[in-house]
Amino acid sequence: MFNRFAGFAVGLVMAAPAFADGHATAMPFALDWKFEGPSAAYFAAIDNGHFEAQGLSVEISAGQGSLDAIPKVATGAFPVGFADINSLVKFLDQNPGAPVTAVMMVYDKPPFAIVGRKSQGITGVADLEGSVLGAPPPDGAWAQFPIFAAENGLDVDKITVEPVGFPTREPMLASGEVDSVTGFSFSSYLNLVRLGVAEDDITTILMADNGVDLYGNAIIVNTDFAAENAEAVTGFLTAVAAGWKDVIADPAMGAAAVIARNPAADVALEERRLQLAIDANVLTDYVMENGMGAIDADRMASALEQTKLVYEFQSEPDMGTIFDDSFLPEAAARMLK
Repeated sequence: MFNRFAGFAVGLVMAAPAFADGHATAMPFALDWKFEGPSAAYFAAIDNGHFEAQGLSVEISAGQGSLDAIPKVATGAFPVGFADINSLVKFLDQNPGAPVTAVMMVYDKPPFAIVGRKSQGITGVADLEGSVLGAPPPDGAWAQFPIFAAENGLDVDKITVEPVGFPTREPMLASGEVDSVTGFSFSSYLNLVRLGVAEDDITTILMADNGVDLYGNAIIVNTDFAAENAEAVTGFLTAVAAGWKDVIADPAMGAAAVIARNPAADVALEERRLQLAIDANVLTDYVMENGMGAIDADRMASALEQTKLVYEFQSEPDMGTIFDDSFLPEAAARMLK
Protein backbone atom coordinates (compact mmCIF):
# COMPACT_ATOMS: atom_id res chain seq x y z
CA MET A 1 0.00 0.00 0.00
CA PHE A 2 2.67 2.49 0.99
CA ASN A 3 4.97 2.08 -2.00
CA ARG A 4 2.24 3.33 -4.36
CA PHE A 5 2.57 6.74 -2.72
CA ALA A 6 6.35 6.94 -2.50
CA GLY A 7 6.87 9.45 -5.29
CA PHE A 8 3.96 11.58 -4.10
CA ALA A 9 5.40 11.57 -0.59
CA VAL A 10 8.84 12.77 -1.64
CA GLY A 11 7.36 15.60 -3.67
CA LEU A 12 5.23 16.85 -0.82
CA VAL A 13 7.93 16.57 1.81
CA MET A 14 10.42 18.43 -0.35
CA ALA A 15 7.80 21.11 -0.99
CA ALA A 16 7.14 21.71 2.71
CA PRO A 17 8.15 25.35 3.25
CA ALA A 18 10.85 26.14 5.77
CA PHE A 19 11.46 29.84 5.45
CA ALA A 20 14.33 31.74 7.01
CA ASP A 21 14.63 35.44 7.87
CA GLY A 22 11.76 35.47 10.34
CA HIS A 23 9.21 33.76 8.13
CA ALA A 24 7.27 30.94 9.73
CA THR A 25 7.74 27.27 8.87
CA ALA A 26 4.40 25.83 7.76
CA MET A 27 3.46 22.65 9.65
CA PRO A 28 -0.13 21.61 8.83
CA PHE A 29 -1.39 19.21 11.49
CA ALA A 30 -3.80 16.31 10.87
CA LEU A 31 -6.04 15.56 13.84
CA ASP A 32 -7.62 12.17 14.54
CA TRP A 33 -11.16 13.45 14.88
CA LYS A 34 -13.43 16.45 14.60
CA PHE A 35 -12.97 19.59 16.65
CA GLU A 36 -14.03 18.64 20.18
CA GLY A 37 -12.83 19.32 23.72
CA PRO A 38 -9.65 17.19 23.64
CA SER A 39 -8.38 19.11 20.59
CA ALA A 40 -8.42 22.34 22.62
CA ALA A 41 -4.72 22.20 23.45
CA TYR A 42 -3.73 22.56 19.80
CA PHE A 43 -6.02 25.53 19.25
CA ALA A 44 -4.70 27.09 22.47
CA ALA A 45 -1.18 26.68 21.10
CA ILE A 46 -2.29 28.80 18.13
CA ASP A 47 -4.36 31.36 20.03
CA ASN A 48 -1.83 31.86 22.82
CA GLY A 49 1.08 32.27 20.45
CA HIS A 50 3.04 29.12 21.30
CA PHE A 51 3.44 27.94 17.70
CA GLU A 52 4.28 31.48 16.60
CA ALA A 53 6.94 31.72 19.31
CA GLN A 54 8.58 28.63 17.79
CA GLY A 55 8.56 30.17 14.30
CA LEU A 56 5.74 27.93 13.10
CA SER A 57 2.56 28.47 11.13
CA VAL A 58 0.12 25.66 11.99
CA GLU A 59 -3.21 24.92 10.33
CA ILE A 60 -5.23 22.12 11.95
CA SER A 61 -7.40 19.73 9.93
CA ALA A 62 -10.07 17.46 11.40
CA GLY A 63 -9.85 13.68 10.95
CA GLN A 64 -12.11 10.68 10.62
CA GLY A 65 -10.77 8.32 13.29
CA SER A 66 -7.67 7.23 15.17
CA LEU A 67 -6.11 5.60 12.10
CA ASP A 68 -6.86 8.47 9.73
CA ALA A 69 -3.72 10.57 10.16
CA ILE A 70 -1.21 7.74 9.67
CA PRO A 71 -1.34 7.45 5.87
CA LYS A 72 -1.67 11.25 5.61
CA VAL A 73 1.66 11.66 7.40
CA ALA A 74 3.32 8.62 5.80
CA THR A 75 2.64 9.96 2.31
CA GLY A 76 3.86 13.44 3.24
CA ALA A 77 0.47 15.07 2.76
CA PHE A 78 0.93 16.34 6.34
CA PRO A 79 4.27 16.61 8.15
CA VAL A 80 2.66 15.97 11.57
CA GLY A 81 -0.49 14.28 12.82
CA PHE A 82 -2.25 12.79 15.82
CA ALA A 83 -2.95 9.06 15.75
CA ASP A 84 -3.25 5.83 17.71
CA ILE A 85 0.24 4.44 18.28
CA ASN A 86 -1.04 0.85 18.21
CA SER A 87 -2.41 1.36 14.73
CA LEU A 88 0.95 2.91 13.80
CA VAL A 89 2.70 -0.27 15.01
CA LYS A 90 0.62 -2.38 12.61
CA PHE A 91 0.99 0.12 9.77
CA LEU A 92 4.79 0.03 10.07
CA ASP A 93 4.74 -3.77 10.12
CA GLN A 94 2.64 -3.82 6.95
CA ASN A 95 4.61 -1.00 5.29
CA PRO A 96 8.28 -1.51 6.22
CA GLY A 97 10.33 1.62 5.78
CA ALA A 98 7.34 3.96 5.69
CA PRO A 99 8.62 7.42 6.77
CA VAL A 100 6.43 7.89 9.83
CA THR A 101 7.07 7.55 13.56
CA ALA A 102 5.60 8.68 16.87
CA VAL A 103 7.51 11.44 18.64
CA MET A 104 5.33 12.50 21.59
CA MET A 105 2.86 10.46 23.65
CA VAL A 106 -0.30 12.44 24.50
CA TYR A 107 -2.79 9.88 25.80
CA ASP A 108 -0.52 8.19 28.33
CA LYS A 109 -3.60 6.24 29.42
CA PRO A 110 -5.60 5.41 26.31
CA PRO A 111 -9.32 6.26 26.19
CA PHE A 112 -10.21 2.99 24.45
CA ALA A 113 -13.49 1.89 25.99
CA ILE A 114 -16.69 -0.05 25.66
CA VAL A 115 -19.58 2.20 26.59
CA GLY A 116 -22.89 0.49 27.28
CA ARG A 117 -26.25 1.01 28.93
CA LYS A 118 -27.30 -0.64 32.16
CA SER A 119 -30.87 -0.73 30.90
CA GLN A 120 -29.57 -2.85 28.01
CA GLY A 121 -27.93 -5.28 30.44
CA ILE A 122 -24.37 -3.95 30.34
CA THR A 123 -22.95 -3.39 33.83
CA GLY A 124 -19.50 -4.97 33.41
CA VAL A 125 -17.16 -6.93 31.17
CA ALA A 126 -18.93 -10.29 31.52
CA ASP A 127 -22.20 -8.80 30.28
CA LEU A 128 -20.76 -8.29 26.80
CA GLU A 129 -21.23 -11.99 26.02
CA GLY A 130 -24.72 -12.46 24.64
CA SER A 131 -25.04 -8.77 23.74
CA VAL A 132 -24.89 -6.65 20.58
CA LEU A 133 -21.77 -4.49 20.27
CA GLY A 134 -21.71 -1.58 17.82
CA ALA A 135 -18.25 -0.92 16.37
CA PRO A 136 -17.11 1.42 13.58
CA PRO A 137 -14.51 -0.52 11.53
CA PRO A 138 -11.95 2.38 11.55
CA ASP A 139 -12.34 2.97 15.30
CA GLY A 140 -9.16 2.85 17.39
CA ALA A 141 -10.96 1.25 20.33
CA TRP A 142 -12.42 -1.46 18.09
CA ALA A 143 -8.91 -2.17 16.77
CA GLN A 144 -7.82 -3.00 20.34
CA PHE A 145 -10.95 -4.93 21.30
CA PRO A 146 -9.42 -8.38 20.53
CA ILE A 147 -6.65 -7.69 23.07
CA PHE A 148 -9.23 -6.60 25.65
CA ALA A 149 -11.27 -9.73 24.92
CA ALA A 150 -8.23 -12.00 25.22
CA GLU A 151 -7.06 -10.42 28.48
CA ASN A 152 -10.54 -10.84 29.99
CA GLY A 153 -11.32 -14.32 28.67
CA LEU A 154 -14.30 -13.21 26.61
CA ASP A 155 -15.76 -15.61 24.06
CA VAL A 156 -16.06 -13.28 21.08
CA ASP A 157 -18.29 -15.81 19.30
CA LYS A 158 -20.93 -15.00 21.91
CA ILE A 159 -20.84 -11.27 21.05
CA THR A 160 -22.82 -10.03 18.07
CA VAL A 161 -20.74 -7.28 16.45
CA GLU A 162 -22.71 -4.73 14.45
CA PRO A 163 -20.59 -2.55 12.13
CA VAL A 164 -21.76 1.03 12.58
CA GLY A 165 -20.68 4.42 11.29
CA PHE A 166 -19.21 7.08 13.54
CA PRO A 167 -22.27 9.36 13.13
CA THR A 168 -24.71 6.55 13.99
CA ARG A 169 -22.73 4.88 16.81
CA GLU A 170 -24.14 6.69 19.86
CA PRO A 171 -27.62 7.28 18.35
CA MET A 172 -27.95 3.51 17.85
CA LEU A 173 -26.97 2.92 21.47
CA ALA A 174 -29.34 5.65 22.65
CA SER A 175 -32.21 4.06 20.69
CA GLY A 176 -31.42 0.56 21.96
CA GLU A 177 -30.40 -0.89 18.59
CA VAL A 178 -27.11 -2.00 20.15
CA ASP A 179 -26.26 -2.70 23.80
CA SER A 180 -22.80 -1.11 23.81
CA VAL A 181 -20.29 0.52 21.48
CA THR A 182 -16.54 0.80 21.17
CA GLY A 183 -15.12 4.29 21.27
CA PHE A 184 -13.13 6.85 23.19
CA SER A 185 -14.50 7.09 26.72
CA PHE A 186 -14.83 10.88 26.81
CA SER A 187 -16.51 11.09 23.40
CA SER A 188 -19.04 8.26 23.52
CA TYR A 189 -20.07 9.01 27.12
CA LEU A 190 -20.84 12.65 26.53
CA ASN A 191 -22.41 12.03 23.13
CA LEU A 192 -24.91 9.77 24.90
CA VAL A 193 -25.58 12.44 27.52
CA ARG A 194 -26.21 14.95 24.74
CA LEU A 195 -28.69 12.51 23.20
CA GLY A 196 -30.64 12.40 26.45
CA VAL A 197 -29.41 9.13 27.98
CA ALA A 198 -29.35 9.38 31.78
CA GLU A 199 -25.82 9.31 33.15
CA ASP A 200 -26.71 6.66 35.72
CA ASP A 201 -27.72 4.40 32.82
CA ILE A 202 -24.26 4.56 31.22
CA THR A 203 -21.54 1.99 31.87
CA THR A 204 -17.98 2.90 30.83
CA ILE A 205 -15.55 -0.01 30.65
CA LEU A 206 -12.06 1.44 30.17
CA MET A 207 -9.73 -1.09 28.56
CA ALA A 208 -6.74 0.33 30.45
CA ASP A 209 -8.45 -0.60 33.73
CA ASN A 210 -9.07 -4.13 32.52
CA GLY A 211 -5.70 -5.64 31.67
CA VAL A 212 -4.71 -3.66 28.56
CA ASP A 213 -1.21 -2.11 28.80
CA LEU A 214 -1.39 -0.22 25.51
CA TYR A 215 -0.60 3.44 25.03
CA GLY A 216 -3.03 5.74 23.22
CA ASN A 217 -2.73 8.55 20.72
CA ALA A 218 0.56 10.27 20.00
CA ILE A 219 1.97 13.03 17.83
CA ILE A 220 3.38 11.39 14.71
CA VAL A 221 5.76 12.90 12.18
CA ASN A 222 6.94 12.24 8.65
CA THR A 223 10.55 11.19 9.20
CA ASP A 224 11.76 12.70 5.91
CA PHE A 225 10.33 16.05 6.98
CA ALA A 226 11.80 15.63 10.48
CA ALA A 227 15.27 14.90 9.12
CA GLU A 228 15.24 18.24 7.29
CA ASN A 229 13.38 20.21 9.98
CA ALA A 230 14.46 18.81 13.35
CA GLU A 231 14.26 22.16 15.15
CA ALA A 232 10.77 22.78 13.80
CA VAL A 233 9.59 19.39 15.07
CA THR A 234 10.99 20.07 18.54
CA GLY A 235 9.41 23.52 18.43
CA PHE A 236 6.08 21.97 17.49
CA LEU A 237 6.23 19.57 20.44
CA THR A 238 7.24 22.41 22.77
CA ALA A 239 4.21 24.40 21.68
CA VAL A 240 1.89 21.39 22.04
CA ALA A 241 3.03 20.85 25.63
CA ALA A 242 2.46 24.55 26.34
CA GLY A 243 -1.03 24.32 24.84
CA TRP A 244 -1.89 21.38 27.07
CA LYS A 245 -0.56 23.22 30.11
CA ASP A 246 -2.80 26.19 29.23
CA VAL A 247 -6.00 24.16 28.91
CA ILE A 248 -5.26 22.17 32.06
CA ALA A 249 -5.01 25.46 33.93
CA ASP A 250 -8.10 26.91 32.22
CA PRO A 251 -10.42 24.33 30.60
CA ALA A 252 -13.06 27.00 29.93
CA MET A 253 -10.58 28.85 27.74
CA GLY A 254 -9.84 25.60 25.92
CA ALA A 255 -13.50 24.90 25.29
CA ALA A 256 -13.99 28.43 23.96
CA ALA A 257 -11.09 27.86 21.53
CA VAL A 258 -12.87 24.75 20.25
CA ILE A 259 -16.20 26.53 19.85
CA ALA A 260 -14.48 29.26 17.84
CA ARG A 261 -13.71 26.57 15.24
CA ASN A 262 -16.84 24.47 15.76
CA PRO A 263 -19.72 26.86 16.54
CA ALA A 264 -22.30 24.06 16.38
CA ALA A 265 -20.79 22.39 19.46
CA ASP A 266 -21.93 23.05 23.02
CA VAL A 267 -19.31 24.90 25.06
CA ALA A 268 -20.26 23.33 28.42
CA LEU A 269 -20.24 19.84 26.92
CA GLU A 270 -16.84 20.37 25.26
CA GLU A 271 -15.35 21.76 28.46
CA ARG A 272 -16.50 18.65 30.26
CA ARG A 273 -15.17 16.42 27.47
CA LEU A 274 -11.81 18.17 27.72
CA GLN A 275 -11.74 17.75 31.50
CA LEU A 276 -12.52 14.04 31.21
CA ALA A 277 -9.61 13.60 28.79
CA ILE A 278 -7.25 15.57 31.05
CA ASP A 279 -8.16 13.60 34.15
CA ALA A 280 -8.31 10.10 32.67
CA ASN A 281 -5.89 10.13 29.75
CA VAL A 282 -3.36 12.98 29.82
CA LEU A 283 -2.47 13.95 33.38
CA THR A 284 -1.44 10.54 34.69
CA ASP A 285 0.95 9.87 37.58
CA TYR A 286 3.72 9.10 35.06
CA VAL A 287 3.17 12.41 33.26
CA MET A 288 3.04 14.35 36.53
CA GLU A 289 6.46 12.94 37.42
CA ASN A 290 8.17 12.88 34.03
CA GLY A 291 6.37 15.47 31.94
CA MET A 292 4.28 14.93 28.82
CA GLY A 293 5.52 12.99 25.85
CA ALA A 294 7.89 10.22 26.87
CA ILE A 295 7.10 6.52 27.14
CA ASP A 296 8.20 3.79 29.52
CA ALA A 297 10.18 1.20 27.54
CA ASP A 298 9.07 -1.74 29.69
CA ARG A 299 5.40 -0.80 29.35
CA MET A 300 5.77 -0.40 25.59
CA ALA A 301 7.42 -3.81 25.38
CA SER A 302 4.47 -5.28 27.29
CA ALA A 303 2.06 -3.51 24.93
CA LEU A 304 3.81 -5.04 21.93
CA GLU A 305 3.58 -8.49 23.53
CA GLN A 306 -0.15 -7.98 24.05
CA THR A 307 -0.48 -6.98 20.42
CA LYS A 308 1.07 -10.31 19.44
CA LEU A 309 -1.89 -12.05 21.10
CA VAL A 310 -4.16 -10.86 18.33
CA TYR A 311 -1.86 -9.77 15.50
CA GLU A 312 0.78 -11.76 13.63
CA PHE A 313 3.76 -9.52 12.92
CA GLN A 314 5.56 -9.96 9.63
CA SER A 315 8.79 -9.11 11.44
CA GLU A 316 9.75 -8.37 15.04
CA PRO A 317 8.62 -4.83 15.90
CA ASP A 318 11.45 -2.35 16.33
CA MET A 319 10.87 0.13 19.15
CA GLY A 320 13.21 2.60 17.47
CA THR A 321 11.06 2.88 14.35
CA ILE A 322 7.83 3.11 16.36
CA PHE A 323 8.78 5.88 18.79
CA ASP A 324 11.61 8.42 18.57
CA ASP A 325 12.07 10.58 21.67
CA SER A 326 14.98 12.56 20.21
CA PHE A 327 12.74 15.47 19.17
CA LEU A 328 11.23 15.98 22.62
CA PRO A 329 12.13 19.23 24.38
CA GLU A 330 13.71 19.13 27.82
CA ALA A 331 11.50 17.73 30.57
CA ALA A 332 11.01 21.18 32.13
CA ALA A 333 9.26 22.32 28.96
CA ARG A 334 6.94 19.32 29.14
CA MET A 335 5.77 19.61 32.75
CA LEU A 336 2.02 20.29 32.74
CA LYS A 337 1.61 21.56 36.30
